[in-house]
Amino acid sequence: METDESCRVLPFQLQFDKPLASQVKIAEWNPEKDLLAMVSDDSKILLHRFNWQRLWTITPGRCVTSLCWRPDGKAIAVGLDDGTLSLYDVENGKLLRSLKSHCAAIVCLNWKEDNHLVNDEHCHASKYEDRTSRFFPPAPKVPRMPGLVSGDNGFMDDGDDSFEELSSSSHQRFNVLCSGDKDGNICFSIFGIFPVGATNIHKLTFPTSSDGAERSKRFLSASIHKVALSNDLRRLIVMCSGVLVDDKCVIDMAGYNEYGLHCLALNTAILWNRKNELHQVAQQASNIEDLTEVVRASLSVMSRQWSDAMHTFKEKFNSLSTLIMDHGLNSSPQEEFLSLLGGARTSPAVHQFLVSTLGEVGVKRISKVLCGAGKELQRIVLEHLQPAAEVMGFRMGELRGLSRWRARYHGIGLDERLISNATEKAGMLLVQVERFMRVLSSVLQQYSNFFNWLLKCIKLLMSEPSDQLLPYSSELVIIFLKFLYEQDPVKQLLDISETDYNVEIDLETAERVRELVQFGGFSDTEYLRRTLAKEFQQLELSFKEAFQMPFTTISRKILCEDLLPLFPLPSLPKASSLTRIPTSISYYEDSSRASSSYCTGQHQVIDYISFQVPNESFSDIENCICIVRGFMHDSDCLNKGYSSLEAVLLCVPVDYQCVDLSLYKDSQIVLLLNKDTNTSESAGDGCMIILQASDLPYVSISRSEFRDVWRLQELKDSTACLHLGDEKVRMIPHCVIAPLAVSASRGLACVFAARKRALVYILEEDEDEVSDAE
Repeated sequence: METDESCRVLPFQLQFDKPLASQVKIAEWNPEKDLLAMVSDDSKILLHRFNWQRLWTITPGRCVTSLCWRPDGKAIAVGLDDGTLSLYDVENGKLLRSLKSHCAAIVCLNWKEDNHLVNDEHCHASKYEDRTSRFFPPAPKVPRMPGLVSGDNGFMDDGDDSFEELSSSSHQRFNVLCSGDKDGNICFSIFGIFPVGATNIHKLTFPTSSDGAERSKRFLSASIHKVALSNDLRRLIVMCSGVLVDDKCVIDMAGYNEYGLHCLALNTAILWNRKNELHQVAQQASNIEDLTEVVRASLSVMSRQWSDAMHTFKEKFNSLSTLIMDHGLNSSPQEEFLSLLGGARTSPAVHQFLVSTLGEVGVKRISKVLCGAGKELQRIVLEHLQPAAEVMGFRMGELRGLSRWRARYHGIGLDERLISNATEKAGMLLVQVERFMRVLSSVLQQYSNFFNWLLKCIKLLMSEPSDQLLPYSSELVIIFLKFLYEQDPVKQLLDISETDYNVEIDLETAERVRELVQFGGFSDTEYLRRTLAKEFQQLELSFKEAFQMPFTTISRKILCEDLLPLFPLPSLPKASSLTRIPTSISYYEDSSRASSSYCTGQHQVIDYISFQVPNESFSDIENCICIVRGFMHDSDCLNKGYSSLEAVLLCVPVDYQCVDLSLYKDSQIVLLLNKDTNTSESAGDGCMIILQASDLPYVSISRSEFRDVWRLQELKDSTACLHLGDEKVRMIPHCVIAPLAVSASRGLACVFAARKRALVYILEEDEDEVSDAE
């Protein structure tokens, strides 16, 4: 073996062979840096440098089912088995955003970025400019609960810029994250944080004949295995398994109504054609969502702090009621305090409470706690809540202006009525913030005046001089005892759980509001009766309703264009058996059609679909890899009844089995093979091979009659044999297992051998690249 390797130039150079604590099931190289993200069997996410230095390890708490890098390599998307999609910062592993976009396990992710600007009819680049920074300072950060350490409660540190980096998407190129779950749902989100559309393969209608006729066909028991957006975002290839049935008629054809793996081509041209409009809406909407999180966290922190302070007050003053009962009195604490304020004889209960139970130190401590909490609430409002509400109102105003441009934005679902309603709610939130500040200031003043009076009383009861104490107002003490002693207007305004609480307003104020409505500007006449927390809930509902319309509109325009059955299976296998079948989808620029229009910025790409054909699918096809290209190369050809679809069957040597495969650089495929052996798991050899996919002997596949027929049998007479001696091969003295992770940007590969070992290779070694990587 060593002699064979020394006789030819090795395209692979082994760099590392490291043991691992647990077997790895998912691995992805960073597209921009020499970083490898891995998911172990115990659902830990590990990030390593090329030199195998571990940067961080995180445990999401749920089973990780998929992994994908953002195109710029600065964030990583993680799909979980409960349908949650989480985004993590590559620098420190901090959770940036968590979305519940699915109800089932997310089995595949694909994140594509638009690399070309769209030009208008005058060939001028059209670019969106975010104007918020002209009028406002940087967006406020999420407040952190005092006393918590970094990362507790999900709140960010004051010096953490991860949240801002995710929300400041104006500098990012337009990118779309596509996710698919095991129930057949596919979701699209711009920047990975703004849901823009969804579809379900069970509800798609599939074209079946050359005349473009459609029948009512649907998938049964279908699940998605892989999705891949094209480089120009116009098409989406979906690999899914299921039974395709026809509800209207039954056609007797070979392989029809059998369970197997299919390929779907979805038309997502709306993402490209309206990407400028979508970028602007997503920019504003995603930032509004971030600001909404700031408001939500601010209200939560404020409610918690004020509740803790009031608990301290009530815990101390509740003992007065017990003392009154113990002394046999039939009065309330307010009545006893009013009697003391009026100069009547002090009851023994009040005397004991003020002198012994509470004391001067107790009054000062409670006063410090309440006043400190009030000042902290004011700080959070001024530094977090109010700036977030102001920027939110401005961004909604921007969207309102865009919604009035119906020619451009009505087509993506930006509804003027819904946006105007949400804009009004954003303005009403500012009104509620101003009212809350006035109420808070008044309450703090009355509590301070009440405590000053208590200190004065304690000094008098103890016959001590009280000239150095702050003065108090008897009138405010009466108001406090009547309205605030057993009530808490601040908590009522903040407590989200008390959504049914209404603020009382006088008839004169209500009449003035109705008069203002007649002059225009707003239509809500009941906003003064709502609390701050209730107003925020109304705001969230209006945002959800306004942004649901673009989501619904885009979803309707994502249609199925083509169907390609890959291979049948004789029976319904377990879902895990299909996930072990090596598959890969990628797009390469088509050099024969590279002369595209400059003004449109379109670049023709050709798709490559590679997969291992299970031996049980066809009796006369064994140990083969199929490579299909041009599945959706030219949709015009498909509409005219013929196709440029080409495919090739590649027969693997009889002693080897394909473990995994991946597309690498332009038109190259990396195969990971294992040599068959009947001995122990550790025995046997493996190898990696590079194939030039564009040089393979492709055969055109006729699809003029029906598109839901298994066509692989047509290729058995033109099967090409894979000869290890003719290809770029690296022999591995181990039995290897999936996954195979390949990075086209650095020429890196990582395979996982048996006994939990990772092998890191350099593909097609280049001295400059290797020195940079090291």
